[in-house]
Amino acid sequence: MADMDKRRTGRLPPEVNRILYVRNLPFKITADEMYDIFGKYGAIRQIRLGDKPDTRGTAFVVYEDIYDAKAAVDHLSGFNVCGRYLIVLYYQSTKALKRVDEMKKRREIEEIKAKFGVGGEAAAI
Repeated sequence: MADMDKRRTGRLPPEVNRILYVRNLPFKITADEMYDIFGKYGAIRQIRLGDKPDTRGTAFVVYEDIYDAKAAVDHLSGFNVCGRYLIVLYYQSTKALKRVDEMKKRREIEEIKAKFGVGGEAAAI
């Protein structure tokens, strides 16, 4: 019990959170296999495996407890699964939001170019 209290009083780095982003997963890994691997470190609230062509081999793992998430990152980064070494990172919402903003801006620019016939072959004429 004292060990649990000691664990809770230690300060964690600011990037540590309950949501992990996992890359370099085997494409054919199942949710059950993910629960087997990541469940050893604590109770899991949710696992979301990437199922689209551009998200295959990735997953989000959400733990109930932040300390369990930290233990998973500490122990599973570089863990070998079917010949692939896992990359386990803390999810950073600011990076994800920045990427969404960039994609939105690019779409707006492409729409404006299309509207005014700028860029591509139209610009060469």
